[in-house]
Amino acid sequence: MRIVGQASVIALVTLMGMGAAEAKGCIKGAIIGGLAGHYLAERGVVGAVAGCIGGRYLANRQARRNEIDYGSRVQPRDTGYGAPPAYPRRSYGY
Repeated sequence: MRIVGQASVIALVTLMGMGAAEAKGCIKGAIIGGLAGHYLAERGVVGAVAGCIGGRYLANRQARRNEIDYGSRVQPRDTGYGAPPAYPRRSYGY
């Protein structure tokens, strides 16, 4: 009974100390990692933690890939009036 009490106190303190979790990718990774760890090495908790970390990494990588910065692709036009010269003069100084 003493072990159950200590475990519940540790779990309660741990849960109270945590902030809001960014769970995108973590839940799926933890489930897959936990199952793989349980069946392959009988270490389900270690597999779940590693799966959560891997899932977060993949979710963040996918989010960065989907983020498009349109401002970097658009070049500002020249200021002023009138049409630009048809063939701008190039200087090939050596």
